[in-house]
Amino acid sequence: MADFFRYNFGYSWPWSYGHLVAAVVFLMLAVLAALLGWRKWTIGASAIAALWAVAAFVTFDSGLSRPAALPTERFLRSGSGLVLDGGAGSGRATVMVLLARPKAKVVALDLFAEGYGIGGNEPDRLRANARAAGAESRLEIRKGDLRELPFEPATFDAAVSSFAIDHLRRKDAQQSINEMARVLKPGGQFLLMVLNTDAYVKFAYPLIHLHMYYGHGGNADGWRQPLRTAGFYIVEEGTQPATMYFLAEKPAIAAQGLHP
Repeated sequence: MADFFRYNFGYSWPWSYGHLVAAVVFLMLAVLAALLGWRKWTIGASAIAALWAVAAFVTFDSGLSRPAALPTERFLRSGSGLVLDGGAGSGRATVMVLLARPKAKVVALDLFAEGYGIGGNEPDRLRANARAAGAESRLEIRKGDLRELPFEPATFDAAVSSFAIDHLRRKDAQQSINEMARVLKPGGQFLLMVLNTDAYVKFAYPLIHLHMYYGHGGNADGWRQPLRTAGFYIVEEGTQPATMYFLAEKPAIAAQGLHP
């Protein structure tokens, strides 16, 4: 619970507290209905709606105020190295890596421009979140475009992109994945985390769960192919609440041609 107040990832209040506000409104309606002697179904429906809103806040909203959870322990299992966070935004995935891999250094890259990601994203917010995690000394922040990364080939030991590439049109998403492959060292890993319109999303947002960022949605095949096109082979895939992930690896020089 302390993490809920420790970090500022910049989500607006409807995303962070919207269901909590709804819970209070529905609860007040249920109490008012009971006091005024309204029909029992009105009281029951209001109480059920309040319980739904509380559950949605706990399962969905509250997670946006905490660092993302590393979905697989196979990512950078050595525990050390230089990691790129592409489309870092306010730093939920950056802090995830810094906390889960305390010997690693992270280069967090983002456009830091309005209209891309969360409003008001600035390097200072990302840096403050890394500081709150006690890991600012292992963070470097760079401004740049996922589609044209400002790094030399084979610079990074691993890379991650969380809820960034799925905000791009298919052509740009493919180019970004290609760029990730280019800047990774042979044998380097790429952890791709994207929105999954699963039961958690449908439960929390039953009326808008069909929003799928240019049609990417929960289509696993739609991500496998771009990864393979970029030269990666997929070593693990799975889901977390509201998240689909793929752990891909760039073939080592000696092993090229041995993997699909």
